[in-house]
Amino acid sequence: MVISASASSPFRAHSSLRLACFVAVALLCSLWTGVVRADVVKPALIEISVHTSGKVHVDLRASIEALLTGINARYRNTQDAPNAAEYDALRVLPPDALREKFVPFEKTLLEKIDMFADGLEVELAIEKVTIPEPGYTKVPRISVIELTGTLERSTKELGWYYPAAFGDNAVRVRQVDEENEQWHWSEWQWIRDDSVSKPFPLDELFTRLPVHEVVLNYISIGFDHILPRGTDHILFIVGIFLLSVQLRPLLWQVTMFTIAHTITLGLAMTGYLDIPERIVQPLIALSIAWIGIENVFLPHLSKHRLAIVFAFGLLHGIGFADALAEFGMPDGAFITALISFNIGVELGQVAIIGLCLLTFGLWFRNRGWYRTLFVIPASLFIAAVGLFWMYDRLEWVQ
Repeated sequence: MVISASASSPFRAHSSLRLACFVAVALLCSLWTGVVRADVVKPALIEISVHTSGKVHVDLRASIEALLTGINARYRNTQDAPNAAEYDALRVLPPDALREKFVPFEKTLLEKIDMFADGLEVELAIEKVTIPEPGYTKVPRISVIELTGTLERSTKELGWYYPAAFGDNAVRVRQVDEENEQWHWSEWQWIRDDSVSKPFPLDELFTRLPVHEVVLNYISIGFDHILPRGTDHILFIVGIFLLSVQLRPLLWQVTMFTIAHTITLGLAMTGYLDIPERIVQPLIALSIAWIGIENVFLPHLSKHRLAIVFAFGLLHGIGFADALAEFGMPDGAFITALISFNIGVELGQVAIIGLCLLTFGLWFRNRGWYRTLFVIPASLFIAAVGLFWMYDRLEWVQ
């Protein structure tokens, strides 16, 4: 007896599902180690206050655990480093124990960093080190290293050097007029290579950067938060793309996501919304898993899907706000910086969609096997990573 299998028969469907699962397992095995992570490596934030008295004070916010283990911008996350286990052991230490580990490193730190006043080195000393409790161990513990020094009151410009071996860094300078109780922050400089910052002028206390420079700075910060650092946001956007590569359904989803994260980004940055990372981060991971699972069981866009994307966009907006808050907002240009950061995020999302179109969307979307051999396995991979991240980010999981 000959058994024929039509396109709609259970035999054909089960064979396709088995094949999709096989491809998904292969994809998971090959990519899992490159995507799962512990702490994301973050740039050090340096705020330098220059007083009219000649005193200079530096707040260096960084992960002491990353400094001690040499985990820098070469690694997307701490798990990529060969000494990840050492980092994890330091990450759970109480403040006093970590401070004791840091003492021998202080001399190295002072030897490697540099401040320049009109081209001449400024001698710095560590005044205080503040290390918080381990807290939520799924994100980096940011400690504050306070340094002090003195400048000639005639100093015209200031330079800063933070070695690439310690990681990326962002630096800004505050000029303080004690007599008139006034101060002014410069804009951030984000330094990714092993170079000295551009000079910070000190001769005009309340000089502000032109609007176009504020726009470019914050567009860059927003874009960088998506590409290459925003692995979770990248997977979410890819998940949105996989459901349909047709322009109209894709635009509907991206529009819902954009409107939603713009709302919560604005509310969070203006102080009207404040949800702890220990709640937001697992939920963002859940949103990634949900999108992946829906792609497997939902072959076409629905109104339900749009509502889900909008709701998850609200969560991602809070995540964007956490990243933006690290850099602060410029004096007198809050709205400009907020809009520019959002534009940078959108450009990052558009870049992801463009890459998806160019690498597989345009070439394979009309093939009969596209959903079975590509969309379903890739979505299963996204769902598995999202579920792993959700578990890993739960505070009670150690």
